[in-house]
Amino acid sequence: MILAAGASERLGECKALALFAGRSGLERLAEAGAGFGDVAPLVIAGAHFEALLEALPAHCEIALNPHWADGRTSGIALARKLRAGFDLCIAPVDCPLVSREVFDNLAAAWREHARPAEGWLAPYVEVHGARRFGHPLVIGRELAQRVDTLEKNAPLRALRAQANPLLGVRCTDLAILDDLDTPADLVRLRARFAHD
Repeated sequence: MILAAGASERLGECKALALFAGRSGLERLAEAGAGFGDVAPLVIAGAHFEALLEALPAHCEIALNPHWADGRTSGIALARKLRAGFDLCIAPVDCPLVSREVFDNLAAAWREHARPAEGWLAPYVEVHGARRFGHPLVIGRELAQRVDTLEKNAPLRALRAQANPLLGVRCTDLAILDDLDTPADLVRLRARFAHD
């Protein structure tokens, strides 16, 4: 699922539709993660629902989160209801340039660990000898059910604290650490395509 429900106020434009070398972050994430699951990628939308609906890639589904202002956790709660019984791969549009390789490695690692129902899997990169975890991440189907017990506006780490096991997969794609939030961030991310 792609989390794209926020108002993008600091950026000044819809994050999901920001262009990178002529393609939106939404398109790039949907394509990169297309092989992860058995069902169509689900886009959770909110403030920019109409614009996202119009730009939605053909192989995706979209759902309006009426509680989008309550934060990411409300979007995950909606996805859990719409994908009941499924593990969730959660890709926020804040990290629009994550490669297909990251998604494929997450899928392989998840299968290798027998798809733990209460598990949590995140990619990480080694930076100066330390692990830095990023997005997207995978949560097991039973862990996903617990999102309904979290308080409004609770951060995802509150759900992470309940996971068993906590898993990580090493990658080299620094895009897992991106945080598209401001116009300066957008300039920085677009600069990656300057020599293409």
